[in-house]
Amino acid sequence: YVMLLTLSPYTPRFRDRVSPPGVMIRPYLNGFTIAFNVSQPNTWQPYVDSMHHFLAAYDDRVQEEKNIECVPGQYFIQGGGDSEEKKACQFKRSLLQNCSGIEDPTFGYSKGQPCILLKMNRIIGYRPGAGVPVSVDCKVQKGNESYLRSVDFYPGNGTFDLMYYPYYGKFTHVNYTSPLVAMHFTDVQKNYLVPIQCSLNGKGIINDLKSDRFLGRVIFTLSIGK
Repeated sequence: YVMLLTLSPYTPRFRDRVSPPGVMIRPYLNGFTIAFNVSQPNTWQPYVDSMHHFLAAYDDRVQEEKNIECVPGQYFIQGGGDSEEKKACQFKRSLLQNCSGIEDPTFGYSKGQPCILLKMNRIIGYRPGAGVPVSVDCKVQKGNESYLRSVDFYPGNGTFDLMYYPYYGKFTHVNYTSPLVAMHFTDVQKNYLVPIQCSLNGKGIINDLKSDRFLGRVIFTLSIGK
């Protein structure tokens, strides 16, 4: 009990070996296979509902009320004690453009062009990219590369801006919302199982460790029927 009293609830005592981040996708309903038929709304509506639910915290109005505008392109370093509440930068869902669900409430699923969101796992104190924003790319993980012909990335060119880092922990960074990269699969082979790998790229990122399929990358399958 006495030893527990020496631990801080705000930050880990030892942070000299911070691991590179893992990644996760949304929507995530039934594992890592996203399968639906464009002509059958009941097959894609659960994905759409999941996306709207997840992005509720990113609504522009919510972000404007809770968080501040930050300077892009540089880390947002905040001083003060470990227990002092930290400010969080705005990440508005409108930044996701065609994958925001604002203009197209179905996130492209009704057209057979689904949007999938990628986010990095939170690591206290981590500054990804060593001063250069981490980017995302996607490719066919195994099989015919022509099955994935076009992917659009938002915001911008599919990068995680430095201003959202470092993360200070859930007790002090209470309004923090993880930055996202939206991947809009605008031209994927229909009626096939297409395994896709989306990876982080940047200094200090590890994305080719065979024993961990979520470290710096994520593998999922798209199955889009007509």
